[in-house]
Amino acid sequence: MNQNRLAELESALGYAFQNDALLKRALTHSSFYPSEKGRREPQDNERMEFLGDAVLELCVSEELFMRFPHMQEGQLSKTRASIVCESALCEAAKGVQLGSHLLLGHGEDLGGGREKPSILSDAFEAVIAAIYLDGGWEPAKAFIHRNVLPLLNFDAHSSAEKDFKTRLQELVHHKTHGRQVVYRTVGEKGPDHQKVFTMAVLLDEEVLGTGEGNSKQSAGQAAARDALERMEKAK
Repeated sequence: MNQNRLAELESALGYAFQNDALLKRALTHSSFYPSEKGRREPQDNERMEFLGDAVLELCVSEELFMRFPHMQEGQLSKTRASIVCESALCEAAKGVQLGSHLLLGHGEDLGGGREKPSILSDAFEAVIAAIYLDGGWEPAKAFIHRNVLPLLNFDAHSSAEKDFKTRLQELVHHKTHGRQVVYRTVGEKGPDHQKVFTMAVLLDEEVLGTGEGNSKQSAGQAAARDALERMEKAK
């Protein structure tokens, strides 16, 4: 790939590489060298794809952590898994015309490889890794914020799967201009291996709801659900 083509892609990416070799490696599909160069050592983008996936995951995790301060760990993981998908990365790759810059083997190129979602999404993750290796976290994060996050539907996925504690806190936060609910253990019974906890959720010492569960977490969820049901009936 000549320098003019690289400069064209860098302009689309919004990032100028200090080490062009990193970008070239990110654009190189596994079909390219075996069929056209015969190299023994892998020179394709598969290892960079692995790193780029981790950088992307961290960036999305940070975004979820900041957007949803009351969402629990399990729900954060579910939401992240549901919104980061091949189709979104493929769309992001098409947004910077990545397909036209890929280095593909002749057969893969003839077979429409430049439009294949799997190849495009993998190459896009490799480009993320290239930016990270070349410039560090901040340029990689900025690139993801420009090109990926706008394509991810955070609100639709999170609201569909939101836990009761998150929904209650967001409702209370909205109605009371920022006040926080608290959860308090008000009882427990049974042997250690079969404990049943009773939790209450309170707002300024007013009990909004109570619930039981085999763990404090599940009891808290039950209390939040009870509070939401009471608030719905009180409307």
